[in-house]
Amino acid sequence: MLRMEAKFTIGQVTRHRVYDLRGVVFDVDLSFSEEEGWRAITMDKRLDREQPFYYLLAESGDSSYIAYVPEQNLMADASGVPVKHPGIGELFDVDDGGSYHYRGRIFQ
Repeated sequence: MLRMEAKFTIGQVTRHRVYDLRGVVFDVDLSFSEEEGWRAITMDKRLDREQPFYYLLAESGDSSYIAYVPEQNLMADASGVPVKHPGIGELFDVDDGGSYHYRGRIFQ
């Protein structure tokens, strides 16, 4: 049995390896989810579906949204710059050091 582990944790700030996208992890699937809400995502046929996929409160330029990104496309963001997604306060408390602490609430 193959055992996968997620590289990034809930509350960790990540950035996309190629695109101008960064965000805070708020959930993880250990492989690609076929849930109804995510079927519209374009999947590159070369992309391994059997890897962790992360739900991010994401920002890119002036836009904020929820992104669903495979682990191979993410890296840790050590910039220390806060993520300005409007949903941060719904899910996280932010301490004085800029760390995100998950509260376990869902969007309403």
